Amino acid sequence: MEQQQEMQKPVALIVGVTGMAGLSLAEALKGLTAPAGPWTVYGAARRPKPTTWFPSSILDRYITFDAVNLNDTKLHLSPISNQVTHIFWVAIQVRDTEEANVAVNSLMLSNVLNVLTSSPGSRLRHITIQTGTKHYMGPIFDSAHSGQLVPHDPPFMEDSPRLPFPNFYYALEDFVASYAASKGFTWSVHRSSIIIGASARSVYNALLTLAVYASICRHEGKPFRYPGTRYTWDHFCDMSDARVLAEQQIWAAAVSETAKNQAFNCTNGDVFTWKSLWKVLCEIFEVEFLPFNETETFDWVAEMKEKGSVWDAIVEENGLCKTKMEEITCFSALNMVLQFKFQHVCSMNKSREFGFFGYVDTLKSMGMWVEKLRYMKIIPPTTATGRR
Repeated sequence: MEQQQEMQKPVALIVGVTGMAGLSLAEALKGLTAPAGPWTVYGAARRPKPTTWFPSSILDRYITFDAVNLNDTKLHLSPISNQVTHIFWVAIQVRDTEEANVAVNSLMLSNVLNVLTSSPGSRLRHITIQTGTKHYMGPIFDSAHSGQLVPHDPPFMEDSPRLPFPNFYYALEDFVASYAASKGFTWSVHRSSIIIGASARSVYNALLTLAVYASICRHEGKPFRYPGTRYTWDHFCDMSDARVLAEQQIWAAAVSETAKNQAFNCTNGDVFTWKSLWKVLCEIFEVEFLPFNETETFDWVAEMKEKGSVWDAIVEENGLCKTKMEEITCFSALNMVLQFKFQHVCSMNKSREFGFFGYVDTLKSMGMWVEKLRYMKIIPPTTATGRR
């Protein structure tokens, strides 16, 4: 009887557990009120577990392996291949071209699925795949294609036709749908906006990038100027709180039957202007709010490239986790977002129609996530909070 109950217990594998979304997933799954729980949670990543900011108590096991390498994947995942019931795929590797992104990310997913379904006793029931709004905009970070892109009109809708450009999000969706159908498990795709969470190991971390920028401005006594355009300053944008992302993925994986084999946008459910967000950030980081000034254009990406030693000094002075600025920020990627000539807004109608009502007030969530980054000793405290 005990063994039968143990076999019915859901076992999650979070691939990419050290990123913003992965960490929030682990926290949600190990929470006392986690749907379908209690869960056994395995977390996997390419690099060893961080010894400082990562809360190891939220995992039953941390697994280090390289998903690009099939032999390494077999070595580390075969021992749990007859245990895992749910995969939460929040992993990403970024290359110079979108064609290379397609190749490497498809290979990683293929290797993991092949290993976890190769066991005769495989219990895999569902896989969630996290993608994003590049689905509606095309490969915006690939210079070979970016000049030709015409994004869909906002708000972005899940049933919009695909754009005629390579996109690793499309490749992952097609692969998992085909593979799941052949193996008899279900899937769901979750298209995030700009993700806001707390981690020092996320490829695109807008909030941490802004926090580093603000910290350097404070340290040097320089103004915290908005580096975007008048258009983005005044027009709407949206974000995805990592907690909402986790909630929606668990809902689709283990709560809703109708959400199976579907793709959903996942945002906070509200919109903001960068003007309103900038005021909030100025309060949080204790810097002066400056109205947008079109005559004061500046290249913050170039300026920040020269500030690595300044960040090193901030880290040392405040006793922070040892990080390098270029490893925890994404100035070029965020700069592109701040130059958009369209409103970056997703529709959440489909998600609500299917029964998911997760919501976070974006502006209110900023302070919480910044405090978490401070608690994790990834960014420095302000004068109001004092030295830690």
